[in-house]
Amino acid sequence: MKLKISLLAVLCVVPLALAGCTTNTDAGKAGSAPGEKTTIAVVTHGTPGDSFWDVVKSGAEQAGEDLGATVTYQGDGDPVKQSQLIEAAIAAKPDGLIVSMANPDGVKSAVEKAVAAGIPVITINSGLERSLEFGAQTHVGQSEFIAGQGAGEQLKKAEARNVICIIHEAGNSGLEERCRGAADTLGGTVSNVQVDVANLADAQNTIKSKLLADPSIDGVLTLQTGVAVAASQAIDEAKSNATLATFDVSADVTRLILAGKVLFAVDQQPYSQGYLPVMFLTLQKRNGDIVGGGLPVYSGPGFVTKENAAQVARFAENGTR
Repeated sequence: MKLKISLLAVLCVVPLALAGCTTNTDAGKAGSAPGEKTTIAVVTHGTPGDSFWDVVKSGAEQAGEDLGATVTYQGDGDPVKQSQLIEAAIAAKPDGLIVSMANPDGVKSAVEKAVAAGIPVITINSGLERSLEFGAQTHVGQSEFIAGQGAGEQLKKAEARNVICIIHEAGNSGLEERCRGAADTLGGTVSNVQVDVANLADAQNTIKSKLLADPSIDGVLTLQTGVAVAASQAIDEAKSNATLATFDVSADVTRLILAGKVLFAVDQQPYSQGYLPVMFLTLQKRNGDIVGGGLPVYSGPGFVTKENAAQVARFAENGTR
């Protein structure tokens, strides 16, 4: 499965296909007086300093700068604390709210409060399957299950049959969906292994121990860039021939791809996940444009391989991929 999504195609086709679609958040939010500032709150489950979420934050803030909107960004991986941040954002009465939902049930009440208050909500990254249910207008991201299926197909082509899938955040339903998707298409065995992204040295040791204990493991699928680097080191230390693949892109990952140590990276384009919803909500405030109609706008998955890694690396070094 080759699932490269053209961002240009998404931007051109979605508004045309969904022209005229409205939601219950239309009233009172469309149109603004000349010079009136658009305010948008972003609340994710990504904590500050995380390489992936720093790119999302950069995209959101750049969109605000480009469009003259005020963007605030906060993140917390604890769904209770994230819900509290969402409720604090609601109290500030922004023109739009952008939320990621790694634990959808954990933030459901807070998201529904925003919708009930008439604040347009767009979900990003995690929670695609529950986004419409909670009242969000659209979701910007990728289907984690479909992305996992694509990863499984690529690993199958590489003749991997016994794969360990490294989950780095307990309770993150999107990560579990990635592993489940890979298992669906691999045609072999996919076993989930839990590590802690906050302790990459320990993650490296855990992966190394798994490889040493079972030499039949011929594939490692990581779901985060830092864990990918740790897994590469673990494979070297275990003197394993396992094929390594990962989700998400960073400067380190593109270097590993070019060096032949990572087969591919599944790219969901986090910068777009930050930038696009700010643009959508700003257009809604200024012009009454509603994008999505409850359906997702896909930012991925795409695949970064040795053939295109050099091109992507140029952007990864700038912190936008």
